[in-house]
Amino acid sequence: MSPATPPAPDSGGKSAPGRAPATTAIAALSELPRRLGLWSAVAVVVGSIIGSGIFRSPAGIAQRLPGPIPMLSVWVVGGLFAMCGALTLAELSSALPRTGGVYVFLREGWGRLVAFLFGWAELVVIRAASLGAVSMTFSEYFLRVLGYDPSIAPYSDYKHYVAALAIGLTASFNIVGIRYGSMVQNITTVAKYGGLLFIILVAFALGLPATSGEHYTSTVTLTSFSPAVYGLALVSVLWAFDGWADLSFVAGEVKDPRRNLPRALIGGSLLVLGIYLLANLAYLAVLSVEEIAQSPLVAAEVAERLLGQPGVVFVAMTVMLSTFGTLNGSLLTAPRIFFAMAEDRLFFKPVAAIHPRFETPYVAIGLAAALGIAWVLLRTFEQLADAFVTAVIPFYALGVASIFILRRRPDYDPSYRVPFYPVVPVLFVIATAYILVNAIMDPTSRWPTLFTLGMVVVGVPVYYLTVGRRGAPR
Repeated sequence: MSPATPPAPDSGGKSAPGRAPATTAIAALSELPRRLGLWSAVAVVVGSIIGSGIFRSPAGIAQRLPGPIPMLSVWVVGGLFAMCGALTLAELSSALPRTGGVYVFLREGWGRLVAFLFGWAELVVIRAASLGAVSMTFSEYFLRVLGYDPSIAPYSDYKHYVAALAIGLTASFNIVGIRYGSMVQNITTVAKYGGLLFIILVAFALGLPATSGEHYTSTVTLTSFSPAVYGLALVSVLWAFDGWADLSFVAGEVKDPRRNLPRALIGGSLLVLGIYLLANLAYLAVLSVEEIAQSPLVAAEVAERLLGQPGVVFVAMTVMLSTFGTLNGSLLTAPRIFFAMAEDRLFFKPVAAIHPRFETPYVAIGLAAALGIAWVLLRTFEQLADAFVTAVIPFYALGVASIFILRRRPDYDPSYRVPFYPVVPVLFVIATAYILVNAIMDPTSRWPTLFTLGMVVVGVPVYYLTVGRRGAPR
C-alpha cells in the first residue's frame, strides 16, 4: 500500500488535498473492523488496570512505608503519574488511532529500531510475564474457592496448569471475535468494579464506626522513611495501575476514535484512580498499617473481619473475576502490537494474518497466549511481576516522550491536547526514570533489573541481523 493512500472515512485519520501525509501511521489502513464503542473502550481501560494489584500490593507497600500518610500518599502519587501518562496517550491516540498504540508512537517518534525493541520486549518479557502473573493470581483464588491450598503440594503444581488453561480460554474468546472478547471484558469489568465498591462500602459502614478512624492518624515514624524505599513502593503502585496504555494497542478497532479514545483513556483512568484511593481508605478503616503489612490478601482480611467466612468467599470470587477480566483484556489488546509489527515488516508476515471468518489477528493472539503459557509453567508470581515492570517502564517513558517530537510535525492533528503541556508528559518521564534508576541502585533489585534490561538490549543485534537489514521477514 502506498503511504499516500488516503485514510478510510472511519479510520480517524485526516488528509489534505494535494498533500501526502508525512507519517505512515496517519495514512495506514487497518484491515481490522472498528467494533469497540465508547463503553467497551472504557471497559478495556478499567478492566485492564484493575487486576490483582489492588488486592495484593497494599501489604508490600505497608511493609516499606512507616504509616498511613506515606502509604496513602504513594497511591496518590502513583495515580497522578499514571494519569499523566494517560492524558498524554489520549492526545497521541487521537492523532494516531492505529492498531499497535504505543508501538506506533515509538515508531513515529523514535524510529523503527526503538519500535522493534518495544515489540521484542513485549514478545520475550513484557506480555508473557504479565499474562503469567495475572493468570497465576486467578489460579490461586480459583483453587481457594474450591477449598484447596495452592501453597502446598500437589496444588502448588496444579496452580500453574490452571493458570495456563485460563490463558488458553481467554485467548479463544478473543480469537472467535472481538465482540466476544469485549463482551467478557464488559461483564467482568462491571463485576470487579462492583465487587470492590461493595467491599469499600461495607468497610466504611461497619469498620469505620468501630475504629473511629484511629488508623488514619496513627503515629508515623519518619526516621524509617527514605526516598529509595518510597521508590520501591511506587513500583508496586504502578504495577497496580498498569493497563492504562492497553487501549491504545487496539485503537484501530475503536469506533469514532478521535472522539472515543481520549474519553475512554481519561474517563477509565479516573474511575480506577478514584476507587483505588477509596479502597485504601477502606482498608485503613478496618486494619492498622501494621495489620495491612501482615495481610498479603488484605481485601479478604477486611471482609473476613466484617462479614466472616462468607466475606472471604465473596472477595475470592471478586478477585477471580478481576484477574480473569484483566487476562482477557491483555489478550484483547497486546497481540495487536505483533500484528502491527508484522504489517510494518518488522516481524514475520504470517503474524499479521486475519481470520477469514472471525476477522481477528488470530495468529498474533495465539502467539501471545503460547508465550504466556510457557512463562507461567516455569516462573513464580513475584518473578513474573518484577520482570514485567522493569521491562515496560522505559518504553512507556519513550512512548509518552514521543509527543515532543510529533508536535513539531505539520501533519500532526490531534482532536484532544494534553493540559499543562509540557509539564504533564515531563512529570511522567521523570517519574519513570526515577523508578528505573532507583531499582538499579537498590542492592535487592539491582541484578534482576539489569538481567531483564539485558534481555531487552539483546533485541538490538537481533534487529540488525534480521529486519534492520534490507527487507524484512516474509
